Amino acid sequence: MDYLKAEGVSKIFGIPGGAIVWVMDELKKQSHQVDYVICRHETGAAYIADGYARVNGGLGVVLTTSGPGATNALTGAMNAQASNSSVLVITGEVPEAYYGKGYLQEGTDAKLDVHNVFQNAVSFSTIISSPSNFQTLFQQALRTALSLPRQTSHVSLPNDIAGTCVPAYPASVQPHTYRPHTACTDAQAVALTLKNLTEANKPLIFLGSGSREALNSPERLAAFTQWVERFGIPVMTTPNAKGVFPESHPLSLRNYGMCGSAWPQLYMHPTNKAEQFDVLLVLGSSLGELATSVQASALYSPSLEPTAHFIQVDLNPTVIGRDFPITQGVVAEIGATLDTLHQQAMHLHPHQTQVDARKALIAQIKASQPAWADPAGRDEQGAPVHPAAMMRVINEAMHHGHLFIDAGNCVGWSLNNLVVDAPLRYHIALAMGPMGFAVGAVIGGKLAAPDVPSLAIVGDGAFMMHGAEISTAAQNRVGAIWVVLDDNDLSMVSQGMEKLLPPAQQWVDYYQLGRPDLAMFAQGLGAHAVTVAHDQGVDVFKSALQQALIDAQVHARPQVIVVRINTQAAPPYGWPQLTPAQCCGTPPAA
Repeated sequence: MDYLKAEGVSKIFGIPGGAIVWVMDELKKQSHQVDYVICRHETGAAYIADGYARVNGGLGVVLTTSGPGATNALTGAMNAQASNSSVLVITGEVPEAYYGKGYLQEGTDAKLDVHNVFQNAVSFSTIISSPSNFQTLFQQALRTALSLPRQTSHVSLPNDIAGTCVPAYPASVQPHTYRPHTACTDAQAVALTLKNLTEANKPLIFLGSGSREALNSPERLAAFTQWVERFGIPVMTTPNAKGVFPESHPLSLRNYGMCGSAWPQLYMHPTNKAEQFDVLLVLGSSLGELATSVQASALYSPSLEPTAHFIQVDLNPTVIGRDFPITQGVVAEIGATLDTLHQQAMHLHPHQTQVDARKALIAQIKASQPAWADPAGRDEQGAPVHPAAMMRVINEAMHHGHLFIDAGNCVGWSLNNLVVDAPLRYHIALAMGPMGFAVGAVIGGKLAAPDVPSLAIVGDGAFMMHGAEISTAAQNRVGAIWVVLDDNDLSMVSQGMEKLLPPAQQWVDYYQLGRPDLAMFAQGLGAHAVTVAHDQGVDVFKSALQQALIDAQVHARPQVIVVRINTQAAPPYGWPQLTPAQCCGTPPAA
């Protein structure tokens, strides 16, 4: 408890149980300082802790019992690790004296090995086997979780150990004594990078989610913006980093990759091949599948490769040059790299003719081509509500706060149709893409920043997976908002299968969900809920959203808007069409 409080933890999420009685007792005694938020499922607790950590900027903590309590938390922990979220999962364990004896919910010497399960899913996992090794191991868990890039740790705490005294315990816990602040870069490599960028004809900067924390600083974002304006360098982001650079800025090409804007490709590869982009600087992206695949039929697209210099900067050396051939790799922290880049650039003078030409080109691209795949759908006003139009309405209503995006078609709709500028922030979990992430994470986000809106965009399938956490929100007076795309289907799957393996008719209604009344479900859990019916249009949704934003703040009550959407519309995933030969892994006949 002292360590957690020293790290600024005031909320812990989870479900209690017999293997953590001593921790539960101490939490009860210190409830005036640390709130144990009782959730409805351990996976939901981990999603809530993830959302809390993303918005708070600190540590999200999960506390569960042993056995199934621990394994239920695993999916959320694994997703937090993949998303580079600072999450610590503490799971109880049966007393050591009973290891191997078939004790209820044992997870050490039984067939279930909780420590090894987590060890294979997160960056650090340990068992506190003695009071004497507690400080060393617990400090390592915190050091790992709060390092850069952010990671997830797991600690298994046997019940008998939890009830003992730690020898030579410090008078006060001071985080600076066991974990350093990461702020390192390579000035010489930065100088070469700057030279390549400023001498390029068509340079481009590609921001990944690893740059998010660095650019969350208003001062650094302002300096970075001033620098790219001065040298006329356009900026695009990965899907996970959407909004890290303001998308309404004249030099923003918005997000590349999955369901991205049309603008990056027009800048990178114009009709005249002599004018291809020549230098790419990647900051904080591993360049994984969804970040680099402009459509599902063209994975890891080589169109990302410039004609001259491909520069990748990341703290994790294992991802540099992994998926694309680079000309320069820099192992460095993004914040320090940006600061050094800005300082070195102050002494340089841009080639103003080239700068003006690039700015004019980008303005011409934006004037000639909408960013959206379906401009008419985004502008629709009628019924049923088009999902692209839904994104437009959310954009018009929310200018600050936090948007949490779940898995499924809401990913494609939000990526292609939202325009995200600070202080509005966009949170998604595309490294793993679990259904239900945003359903829980939006609660954590609202708890971390109660004075600003926190809204989740989720599908009906994901909503039913973890919608019980609405009860957690209601109990704790959390005014989170859920907008549910209700099509009574797992539409990303069914629409994808229609394209992958036609005829399309065979997939119609194959994954239907039984038409549950989701508003009634939400009301029963303590939310105020409304349904926008199939024959009601965008204006009804707009009115419901405006009221929900007000009620969430005024009444501190969860709000749910269920929208019976247009089921014929589909996001621009660019699905290929498979043949049986391709499915079996053999090339089609000539």
